[in-house]
Amino acid sequence: MEHRAVANGQKNLNCCPHIKEVKCNFLCGLKNLTTEMKQCAKGNHLKLRSPEEKEEEEKKLSTLVDAYASILKGLGENPEREGLLLTPSRAAKAMQFLTKGYQESIHDILNDAVFDEDHDEMVIVKDIDMFSLCEHHLVPFYGKVHIGYLPIKKVVGLSKLARIVEIYCRRLQVQERLTKQIATAITEALQPAGVAVVIEAAHMCMVMRGVQKMNSKTMTSTMHGVFREDPKTREEFLTLIKS
Repeated sequence: MEHRAVANGQKNLNCCPHIKEVKCNFLCGLKNLTTEMKQCAKGNHLKLRSPEEKEEEEKKLSTLVDAYASILKGLGENPEREGLLLTPSRAAKAMQFLTKGYQESIHDILNDAVFDEDHDEMVIVKDIDMFSLCEHHLVPFYGKVHIGYLPIKKVVGLSKLARIVEIYCRRLQVQERLTKQIATAITEALQPAGVAVVIEAAHMCMVMRGVQKMNSKTMTSTMHGVFREDPKTREEFLTLIKS
């Protein structure tokens, strides 16, 4: 009888709409927190945000949504029609993702991924996919990044080189500055004998508009240390990334 009474009491609580709502909110909050913690553990470098930070992010998102609605109106469109009803919100969230590099730092990315290693030969990671936004027209440019460095007893996890590229390309950029920022970040983090970075990219501001040259590519390079000073080392790197 006692067990039946407890079961009946539990059943009555579950039937109460208010209790259901509280329970649902609690479980949803717990699920979100667990998801953020798992993402941090997987190395996605997402920090648990304070209520103030979340409120600030919501304000920024709201500002972007209003801005995109104004753009649609400026184009002569109706933001209230079915196909565009959610476009300002979608575009705002997409822009936040495309510029998420502003919220990330090299320190967060490397995070104990620099190792002491008795290795002093060239390390190259090539054909790293890169997508960025031209700061002049806010249209994409994309391509490949090739990175080489000559370590002095310190190496970095290879995936971290790709993450460094991601930090700087997920900002409003010009290719020349992007190339230099990647090279400088690796130099400061590892203090190697030299760093070389080459980027080859197609710019939509030259393809979709303006001169409309479909097959044009832009190549930029930055050489630090021995890659700049020693022609043989530089030539070895350039030969290897072409092979």
